[in-house]
Amino acid sequence: MKTAPQPGELVIRRARPADAAAITAMTIRAKRSNGYDEAFMAACSDELTVHPADIDAHEYWVAETDGVCGAISLHADADGREGEIHSFFIDPEWQRQGLGRRLWAKIQERAWARGLMRLHLDSDPVAVPFYEAIGFQVTGETPSGSIPGRTIPHMTMALNGA
Repeated sequence: MKTAPQPGELVIRRARPADAAAITAMTIRAKRSNGYDEAFMAACSDELTVHPADIDAHEYWVAETDGVCGAISLHADADGREGEIHSFFIDPEWQRQGLGRRLWAKIQERAWARGLMRLHLDSDPVAVPFYEAIGFQVTGETPSGSIPGRTIPHMTMALNGA
């Protein structure tokens, strides 16, 4: 019989639409921890906001203890062969403690279960070393969704022997 999590116990679970505000707040804290100023953060606020409809439309997972401390989402393409990792953030207080790898293991398991052949993501330049350590490769650049004229690394990972 499965017992309920104890206070302070880390749990990784599917996100619920009601988690959208907590995911957004944690995402903004995580992004700000990369050293960005208020003008940059204001320009990114729409792109960093997670809406309940986003959680309904895509596969979002959260790590939580007494609140959301990490989140990741998987958006599969229409033909079910490729996916995009989106909204992968860890609260600054939880960074460098293995939480990112735990969330990554969950979403990688889900990608394999769905039969996806390749994953893509657009990375903050600060996060490139983490993504390279888990198997992604920089394959190009993509325009920032928030800052005109800025480009960010586009990264790819093959799955299932692709």
